[in-house]
Amino acid sequence: MSTARWRPPPGAAYVMPLFLAMLLAFNLPILLMLGRSVSGLEFSLEHYQRLVEAPVYLRVLANTFKIAVISTLACMVLGYPLAYWMRGLRPGWQLVAVSLVVLPFWVSILVRTYAWIVVLGNDGVVNRTLMGLGLIIDPLPFLYAELGVVIGTANILLPFLVLPLFAAMLKIDDRLLDAAASLGAPPRTIFRRVFFPLTIPSFGAGAVLVFILTLGFFVTPAILGGGRVPMIANMLETLINRMPRWELAAAISTVLLVVTLLFFALYRRLSEASEGTLR
Repeated sequence: MSTARWRPPPGAAYVMPLFLAMLLAFNLPILLMLGRSVSGLEFSLEHYQRLVEAPVYLRVLANTFKIAVISTLACMVLGYPLAYWMRGLRPGWQLVAVSLVVLPFWVSILVRTYAWIVVLGNDGVVNRTLMGLGLIIDPLPFLYAELGVVIGTANILLPFLVLPLFAAMLKIDDRLLDAAASLGAPPRTIFRRVFFPLTIPSFGAGAVLVFILTLGFFVTPAILGGGRVPMIANMLETLINRMPRWELAAAISTVLLVVTLLFFALYRRLSEASEGTLR
């Protein structure tokens, strides 16, 4: 029987204070939230039962997932051609294109969201252009509707899909494409049979990341939705600050946390598959 005693790794004493600080700052609030979702006079799943039985909460959850799916699809439709176009640029122009994609990160989300009011409002650029071209008679209701929320959300989250996808595209060896061309494959076949399959894992990982971020998005739906497009984050703000019903808010947050962790696990798996494919 071995009598060797376990000893902490060298330097553990220096890391331990930071580890405890991170544990208290990041994990303790989550544990308190989990505890509050089943708290009461005794352990109970009453708040989860109320969440399932109340149609209004289920509708908000369903609406959040619907907007997250639509926003993710919009980012996928816009993001893939944009990343593909950036890959075909010369290195200097690629740097310019990446800078233009990254530039919005330096501007507050609040400012960018309010800028969309100028664009999508009844007297905004889009409606005035459509009315000037004679395509519509009355302004389209972009604001305070799901369409406005989806446009604003997709615009803000698009870089989260484009940047990792563009990085993955750059790693694709051009010799693979040249080899396919030397065998007589036309450009469309090369893209469909060689290039696109190599980008699927990173493309999927970026889409999952956008979906996860949309689930907890608050500022843009609150401003562009004007309270008429209910989502989980806005409902939590109402339950906590106006009603308040902390236990029910904790139960909803727990459901959101579980769903996010499941999709994060999917994101990690796709990311690892992407790295393995391009290695």
